[in-house]
Amino acid sequence: MSAVYPLSSCIEWQFAEAGTLDARLRAAKAAGFELAEFHLWRDKPIEALATALSDTGMRLTSLCVDPRRSIVDPAEREEMVTAVRETISATADLGKPALIVASGFRVDGMSEAEHFDNAVAALRAAADLAEEAGVMLLLEPLNTRLFATMYLVSTTLGLDLVEAVGSPNLRLLYDVWHSAVMGEDMREVLAGRIDLVAHVQVADMPDRNEPGTGSLDWSRVRQTLRDLGYAGAIGLEYFPTLPMEQSLALSQKALAD
Repeated sequence: MSAVYPLSSCIEWQFAEAGTLDARLRAAKAAGFELAEFHLWRDKPIEALATALSDTGMRLTSLCVDPRRSIVDPAEREEMVTAVRETISATADLGKPALIVASGFRVDGMSEAEHFDNAVAALRAAADLAEEAGVMLLLEPLNTRLFATMYLVSTTLGLDLVEAVGSPNLRLLYDVWHSAVMGEDMREVLAGRIDLVAHVQVADMPDRNEPGTGSLDWSRVRQTLRDLGYAGAIGLEYFPTLPMEQSLALSQKALAD
């Protein structure tokens, strides 16, 4: 039984028994992973991670721009662009992983058009830096269950922003769980636009645990991605409910042909 797509372990939440993040990376390699990802980087052991990546031959698929700053609030734009610049520089020794950008929260009194235009302007400035450095930026829609006033909670809007910026170094991160929380139909929101998606993350409904523990139809998820032509990796961004060996076996079963 083999996975349809290469799988990336979110070592932020997985292999916790191994200890430090670099030790988790080595544990993921021992479990058969070639890809891994995590969230913020400023509190992480960057040098130790670089060594672990070199030792294991693993590759980081993604991490987050840190600190997180708004793309819709003009007052935070300079800080947001600076965060992108500093993240690019700080993570160069990690193999230039893709960098995840969230939108920030809605601004009181700002129209939808103003939100959109501000987001495009911020993302275009960030994409210029990414193009210069040869790094991919991933724009991630979240959900209103976790973030009630988050601006970007729609896959369609996220794709509209990516299209409006028009940079080859800005793509969408499609998170199956966030999308399901928002009640989206995966096939409908991605149809005809899968070329704008560079990474997919998964977790089961309702509680963001391993695929196979909840209510999502994983055969449909797999078939939809295949039908639409997705060709990237799948990030296992979930909270394990089982010991890692059992958790991974369940996830692999859910995501395999």
